[in-house]
Amino acid sequence: MSALIRRSNLEKRKALLPVVALTGLLLSGIAQNVLAFGFDDVAKKAEDLSSQGYSEPERNLPEALRNLDYGQYEQIQYKRDRDVWSGEDGVPFTLSFFHEGMHYDSAIQLHSVDDQGVHDFAFNSDDFTYGNLELADDVKNDDGLGIAGFKVNYALNQSDRKDETMVFLGASYFRVIGKDQVYGVSGRGLAVDTGLPSGEEFPRFKEFWIVKPSKSSQYLTIFALLDSPSLTGAYRFVLRPGNDTVVDVKSRLFLRRPVEKLGVAPLTSMYLYGPEQPSSTLNYRPAIHDSNGLLISDSQNGWTWRPLANPAKLMMNEQATPRLRGYGLMQRDHDFDNYQDIDSRYDLRPSAWVEPQNEWGAGKVELIQIPTPNETNDNIVSMWLPETAPGPDPDKALDYDYRLTVTKDENRYVDPSLAWVDQTRRSRGEVRKDDLVREADGSTAFVLDFVGPSLSGLNDDANISVQASVGDNGELVDSHAERNPATGGWRVFVKIKRSDNNQPLDIRAHLNQGDKRISETWYYRLPANG
Repeated sequence: MSALIRRSNLEKRKALLPVVALTGLLLSGIAQNVLAFGFDDVAKKAEDLSSQGYSEPERNLPEALRNLDYGQYEQIQYKRDRDVWSGEDGVPFTLSFFHEGMHYDSAIQLHSVDDQGVHDFAFNSDDFTYGNLELADDVKNDDGLGIAGFKVNYALNQSDRKDETMVFLGASYFRVIGKDQVYGVSGRGLAVDTGLPSGEEFPRFKEFWIVKPSKSSQYLTIFALLDSPSLTGAYRFVLRPGNDTVVDVKSRLFLRRPVEKLGVAPLTSMYLYGPEQPSSTLNYRPAIHDSNGLLISDSQNGWTWRPLANPAKLMMNEQATPRLRGYGLMQRDHDFDNYQDIDSRYDLRPSAWVEPQNEWGAGKVELIQIPTPNETNDNIVSMWLPETAPGPDPDKALDYDYRLTVTKDENRYVDPSLAWVDQTRRSRGEVRKDDLVREADGSTAFVLDFVGPSLSGLNDDANISVQASVGDNGELVDSHAERNPATGGWRVFVKIKRSDNNQPLDIRAHLNQGDKRISETWYYRLPANG
């Protein structure tokens, strides 16, 4: 194990006090050992910090590190034989650290917690390799350098090798994967004023405490302190890796000032193009995206599937919900043939599903879609917003607890009594003439394949109809459904004409059998000039 751990002043103070139990953490019927630090301690720090003025983090990177590009920064790697806890036989998790560099220009404070106390992790340049970067020793050993972030490693895919399963790096961003998955969609601790003309504020996890796991631990507990000009927050992440990796998130927020847009459980992803919006340039890859749709389940609207877009200009809209059951940025397609990318493996990118674990009240799910010319930029943001913008209240903290699941088994997040959209394809509208030649009719067509148990066994005469509608900026030319013998489901055709191409157009459709709804709602916002 790396010689990064030293005793902290906090530990010395704790030694003089009675050791307190870590409250509220009973998982899988197994109680945590009595620890010297817990969620209530982080919450007290956050509350105290909220009563103080905000201080910007120190940013004093040497120029040689600040000017690195992404490829150069990637050459700085933590030595795996220095992984924390790697020398302790049977401990299921290890930690690796990120070096400061590029735009990761402020260090975090990082500690471990056990029944003996709290211990600090310190930066040591000897724990890193620098590839072919020619960095002077005084740059590597600059007194101002620290740890920029960390990875959690676990034997996800092979019993004799620990792979990354969770990463914290930059602002409040984190990524999680399960077995046979690669990183795609990201989580964030919080989003503040995202998409407003006044500019977005990026809260930052400034300090972490990681509970040392026992040999029998099936989960890892991480505490974090969030800070920003508008608020502070206490967080607890309980990570359970597996085929579907689960993270239980507990958060408590303390506002310094009113926040116009408080984005809870935000998710960030990338959509460049796909069958919903084909590429405008020739490319052998049929689709490039980390996620292809936003799925929402709430008490009022049921299940809604929203295919994503790469708009020509910023596109934002919301879905109000009196009570959110769950939402997620999903990758519903995992067929390699539909991506053909052997480097990026978009077919292995998971979906991320958020389920509230306490009462959030009325609010709305917002989808923000940002233009991007390439696949390097995350251009999709989704989050839950409270119905009323919160303001500071010294007597009331805001508690938002949720479960985040990353999975490639998207069928677990559907209503089995309803069909769901397996594929959305966009095309020019056509008519087939008597001589069988297909001719464009000036419309835009969407071809939707609905699948699911509710459609199994239905024949052509099953009285299936399409309930479709469009917004004020267009007209519905045609909508109908046909049984798809290849999938066992039904194929829906929706043809529209838009009045003003400079404005978006909302299109909705679902299936009925007689008067009974038998599918989720497909809702697509056709981008302006798209």
